[in-house]
Amino acid sequence: MNDVCVLGSFMKDLVASAERRPLPGETLHGTGFAEFLGGKGVNQAIAAARMGARTAIVGTIGEDRYGEEFLELLSSNGVDTSWIVRHPSLGTGVGLPLVLPDGGNSIIIVSRANAAITAADVEAASDVLTASKVLSVQLELPVEASHTALRLASTAGVTTILTPAPVGPIDQSLASYVDILVPNEVEAAALTGLDCDDESQVPMIARKLAEDWDLRACVVTLGSRGAFVLDRAGGFEERVDPFEVATVDTVGAGDAFCGSLAASLADGAALVDAVRLANAAGALSTTVNGAADSAPGRAAAVALLDTAAS
Repeated sequence: MNDVCVLGSFMKDLVASAERRPLPGETLHGTGFAEFLGGKGVNQAIAAARMGARTAIVGTIGEDRYGEEFLELLSSNGVDTSWIVRHPSLGTGVGLPLVLPDGGNSIIIVSRANAAITAADVEAASDVLTASKVLSVQLELPVEASHTALRLASTAGVTTILTPAPVGPIDQSLASYVDILVPNEVEAAALTGLDCDDESQVPMIARKLAEDWDLRACVVTLGSRGAFVLDRAGGFEERVDPFEVATVDTVGAGDAFCGSLAASLADGAALVDAVRLANAAGALSTTVNGAADSAPGRAAAVALLDTAAS
């Protein structure tokens, strides 16, 4: 049995750095370029594995050089790649992040092979989906695939986590299979129409999502402002303070958070304790360039969490 299974995407990130975002029609000189392996699914799987969870990933890559790079990276981090399908004609997905000097980012993704995964592919992976303790899903894959995975896992009693990114209209039938929703500020605002920049509205946003989706819990990640956790099943709310770290790149921070959260829950941690450690993991990931490789190990995340407690 695996602790965590991730249904998700594979994105080769071709990262440009610039002083600002270009205006429409403008060509802008960048200040740097780098290549990283990422995609929300890969990022979360590696983050969970580095937090000590036995982790498997389900998804689709191309039969190309980028696909080989992903298999090597995942295997070297101990992630089970047995359920990855290789598409014969579509290339591995690519992401085009633009990173600004303050670490903020904007990202364009081109799904390619990720978009080819079908509900039948996911059904074929039902053994690993239903035998794991926690399933983590995002929305970079076709909704039919995400829906199938959440349905199979939820029906089997697996704890299900959804990162609603990229954000958009979400079918209520999919929402009914989600235990814990983890939106960031932008996603939470888009799903509720409320202002996540207004601190007074954050609890209302979490409550609205939890009630509308009939969730067990809602965790709103707030970037440099920390996180807010609403445990509807446990009947409590808590604001989780941020950590002060030297941020250089926020790409993958939310995924480091979600991967850590899934690993801790699979290990039996209480939700609020899992969120505190995930908050530390997410903060540490911003101190390193890149996405998947920026996920910290458990010891580093625990050490940062301990500094806040001392």
